[in-house]
Amino acid sequence: MAQHHLWILLLCLQTWPEAAGKDSEIFTVNGILGESVTFPVNIQEPQLVKIIAWTSKTSVAYVTPGDSEMAPIVTVTHRNYYERIHALGPKYNLVISDLRMEDAGDYKADINIEADPYTTTKRYNLQVYRRLGKPKITQSLMASVNSTCNVTLTCSVEKEEKNVTYNWSPLGEEGNVLQIFQTPEDQELTYTCTAQNPVSNNSDSISARQLCADIAMGFRTRHTGLLSVLAVFFLLVLILSSVFLFHLFKRRQDAASKKTIYTYIMASRNTQPAESRIYDEILQSKVLPSKEEPVNTVYSEVQFADKMGKASTWDSKPPGTSSYEIVI
Repeated sequence: MAQHHLWILLLCLQTWPEAAGKDSEIFTVNGILGESVTFPVNIQEPQLVKIIAWTSKTSVAYVTPGDSEMAPIVTVTHRNYYERIHALGPKYNLVISDLRMEDAGDYKADINIEADPYTTTKRYNLQVYRRLGKPKITQSLMASVNSTCNVTLTCSVEKEEKNVTYNWSPLGEEGNVLQIFQTPEDQELTYTCTAQNPVSNNSDSISARQLCADIAMGFRTRHTGLLSVLAVFFLLVLILSSVFLFHLFKRRQDAASKKTIYTYIMASRNTQPAESRIYDEILQSKVLPSKEEPVNTVYSEVQFADKMGKASTWDSKPPGTSSYEIVI
């Protein structure tokens, strides 16, 4: 029977008109994922408390006074909060442990007491954050002019969270990007990035000496890479030139291997009186060897000599005989 009246009282509290003024103020409560968070109720006269009803998107729990010198009794009404809620006496502050990201949102505590104003309401907004890990500093857009290092530093956390702010020391700059002009006089400086959210902070540092050393190493690496590319290019040019010259030499050698044979034939004038000179082309054999041979062109020239006088000029050979001379 008492349990039945308790549920009726809880239903009335949830539908009771809310008090105006300071009771309607929203308190922001920040919690860490996987840890505990406390909603401050701060009851000034705990002996007057009859029941406190907690709601969020739906009913969460209700709290009633315990026996003398005992903690308040919490009855959980939503399964997502089983074994994760308890109240701290004597101020009735509510604690949610093992926080989850879905726990974030608006909460309301309807407090019913035995004196006027009988019911007051307190509102809360719960934000759940991850504890920040160590940030990472990366370098980009590096340049070096007249011994001055121009570097852009970027600071970031592994899992970007909401409401994360970044600060750089010793410059005091805000934001996750920092552009610096490092001179030789500032080699001893150390740049520190601090990442912070409402529940935690963490930082990472990099020395100015390391920055300029990395830049010099990057320039040497790029210079070596450029020399390697040029060396490969000249090697390719040399190989192509050698191949071209070889083919040109081979072509000229093949052209020089062609042979022309001229044959001079002396014959008697009585043989062919109608013609004074005859050219004849002697063809090669139709059966060629397996390996291609140079093309040989043979020209035959026939001249007629006088019966008596001309014959003496050819070493006294008899008329009608032929004399051959081969020129290669």
